[in-house]
Amino acid sequence: MAHTIVTDICEGVADCVDACPVACIQPGQGKNKKGTDFYWINFDTCIDCGICLQVCPVNGAIIPEECADLQIGYK
Repeated sequence: MAHTIVTDICEGVADCVDACPVACIQPGQGKNKKGTDFYWINFDTCIDCGICLQVCPVNGAIIPEECADLQIGYK
């Protein structure tokens, strides 16, 4: 099961992007409800390693389950 970036909590720090071994984290389009850049996880390529969750400095921005409804505003 993949991890999920809660796009309305994400602050676009991008530590997860650099840490991801399979490049499954993509930039979102526009800004989220907080007015910040955000990222989302491609569930098809995520290997559920959990590194993104370990490196994210934003509390609650990444959760260890697949919840597509929390990744709003992505292609």
